[in-house]
Amino acid sequence: MSARGLIGVAAALTVLLPGLRAQDVPQTVRVRFETALGAFEVEVDAARAPVTTANFLKYVDGGFYDGGRVHRSARLETQAARAVKIEVIQAGINPARERDELPPIPLERTSVTGLLHKDGVISMARSGPDSATSDFFICIGDQPSLDFGGARNLDGQGFAAFGRVVSGMDVVRAIHKAPAEGENLSPPIRILSARRVNAAAASNGNSRRSTRRPSPGCATTMHSPRSSASRPGSPSSSSTQG
Repeated sequence: MSARGLIGVAAALTVLLPGLRAQDVPQTVRVRFETALGAFEVEVDAARAPVTTANFLKYVDGGFYDGGRVHRSARLETQAARAVKIEVIQAGINPARERDELPPIPLERTSVTGLLHKDGVISMARSGPDSATSDFFICIGDQPSLDFGGARNLDGQGFAAFGRVVSGMDVVRAIHKAPAEGENLSPPIRILSARRVNAAAASNGNSRRSTRRPSPGCATTMHSPRSSASRPGSPSSSSTQG
């Protein structure tokens, strides 16, 4: 990235994260999710998707995902009516915190960031452009229809990919295969916590690889999933999402 580009990244993050100095902005940050089915870690890319990453980290640092849930599993067999099918899991914040949700953020298109929807990529759910808030999804396999110009979304703008799973993809796949009614996981998979992983732990780290719990029975039923307006690729949404 050019010097001008790095300055732009730092400026965006210092605006979104008050009190953060430009020289303190890391280019990547790891976040560990502990769920009722095990743990996985994502690495988010502040250099290429600064606005989306800063927004996501606000929710992480604010504890919004603690007590949240993975509520959706899009599978080929549940999308018979869709011409363009996708495979993702989708997660959201603790329902009790939804009233405190932050304002929507601008869409960072894949045509600008260069972050494509490959296997294990994390991206933001949305309805229209510039409407993403807290729900995110993880790709199961490559999903090019979710990139800018892809056919899944009626507006053709794609979704804001901003990182990737770096450990625990086996847990992500187990969640994807968990019991569901249509695309709604039944019960939703509870998110126990979401925390930043410090650089030292990450570098040692792949000693902290996923510990998958043996039984889906420990998944906890929570509030009903959010409306289709915040769900990527929802069949009832006129502007589909991921």
